[in-house]
Amino acid sequence: MTTHDGGCLCGGLRYGVSGDPLWVTACFCRFCQRATGALGIVEPIFDITRFQITEGTPSRYVHVSGGSGKAVNVHFCATCGTKTHLTFERWPDRLGVYAGSFDDPGWFAFTPENSKFIFLDDAVRGAMVPAGFKVFRQHAATADGTPLEPEVLHEVLHIR
Repeated sequence: MTTHDGGCLCGGLRYGVSGDPLWVTACFCRFCQRATGALGIVEPIFDITRFQITEGTPSRYVHVSGGSGKAVNVHFCATCGTKTHLTFERWPDRLGVYAGSFDDPGWFAFTPENSKFIFLDDAVRGAMVPAGFKVFRQHAATADGTPLEPEVLHEVLHIR
């Protein structure tokens, strides 16, 4: 099985992940906007057993989600501040990787078949979502983790 490596800006924190993501989430929520300083995040989700820290020790910031009331753990390099991955109280068997922290951030498929866009109601002006993708106005699951039904876009969505 192929391993895909990544790490922080200074190189002190490195990781590897094996296999393909279970799915990819693109999120426009305020948490992701603030955490990245950007429009949101592209976050491939993996089974937590597929992820391994290979160098360094990540620091952790615990954020309690306003939606679920559950902890979201942001793992980052204490030296340069780069966020590398997220773990979740709500889903302890899953892990999300900040896609930009991969050595090759475009290695995984990001298609309508394996991806979704969430928190469209929080998207900033100028954000766009391609046609064919599953979308959710808020989260893709209820606070107790029950999956919600997506809407599928039939044309490109431009947030105005």
